[in-house]
Amino acid sequence: MPPTALHFLLLTFAGWGNRRQQEVVECLIEENRVLREQLDRQPGGRRIRFTDDQRRRLAAKGKPLGRKLLHEYAGLVTPDTILRWYRKLIAKKYDGSARRRPGRPSKAPETAALVVQLACDNPGWGYTRLRDVMRSLGHEIGRTTVAAILTDHGIEPSPERRNKTSWKMFLKAHWEVLAAMDFFTVEVVTLGGLVRYSVLFVIELSTRKVHIAGITNQANEAWMRNMARHLTDGFDGFLLGKRYLILDRDPLFTRSFRAILRGSGVEPLRLPARSPNLNAYAERFVLSIKSECLDKMVPLGERHLRHAVKEYVEHYHRERHHQGLDGSIITPQESVRGDSPIRCRQRLGGMLNHYYREAA
Repeated sequence: MPPTALHFLLLTFAGWGNRRQQEVVECLIEENRVLREQLDRQPGGRRIRFTDDQRRRLAAKGKPLGRKLLHEYAGLVTPDTILRWYRKLIAKKYDGSARRRPGRPSKAPETAALVVQLACDNPGWGYTRLRDVMRSLGHEIGRTTVAAILTDHGIEPSPERRNKTSWKMFLKAHWEVLAAMDFFTVEVVTLGGLVRYSVLFVIELSTRKVHIAGITNQANEAWMRNMARHLTDGFDGFLLGKRYLILDRDPLFTRSFRAILRGSGVEPLRLPARSPNLNAYAERFVLSIKSECLDKMVPLGERHLRHAVKEYVEHYHRERHHQGLDGSIITPQESVRGDSPIRCRQRLGGMLNHYYREAA
């Protein structure tokens, strides 16, 4: 063997031995460091409890030594423990279970939202029909995926949905022939003291127009029958052309009152008890008139109350912007002109203000 090759082997062996010694030194240094950390944390000689970071460091330094050198030099833990820690670190590094989900990847939220919208808008459409419509819209989706999306959103299959009509769908189907009726009360100061007055009103859901049917401090069955006759008058009754009237369970909506409505072709729809959300449009008008007008004043007698209610209804129809109508006014009186002066119309002493541009 040439001398140069022998020298190369000797240098290689010497380097390998030096590297092994260096690894042993690094392992012992790490053990010493961990031991000092344990003594600082747990003085008094109690049982050593390693942290995950300490296990990782000892395993990383001890694995290159192998079982034989660990038996000879390792003092804190056994070689098997160090090697077991190392195997766990390797397994944890390549463990992708936390990022894995069972089954196929879920559909995009936009696709799922479209399936839900189609199912809610069309109760009679089954899984197959929904799949076909989705495909025609450019979404490749399976029947079982449609079923899974509906199940995740708590939507029943078509046979159950077909036999149920939601309140929202009922309102949309009968929007033009629907009206709602309700009361609100106002405390009025009179010469005899405080008197509670009842205000009966009807609101047309499609246009939000409001009609004050009557104001009284003695609401009874006879008065209600009279109100029903006025509202269903064949010439100018507010309910003329309406098919349904939403009512709550107020005792004043008596059987005879409902019979007069039915006799004129208006079907009263009585809501379940304690369900104000089902008569939301009427409830919203009550909130508006009270918060914007009646709660800011003290009505002095019935005449004052009637004047305030009349002024507010005029403001409500001709001057107030309605969010439910995309910010428009029910019956606007002025056309918008960009170059004319801005004016302000006041009602009830400036309590209700309307700003507009003066017509040329």
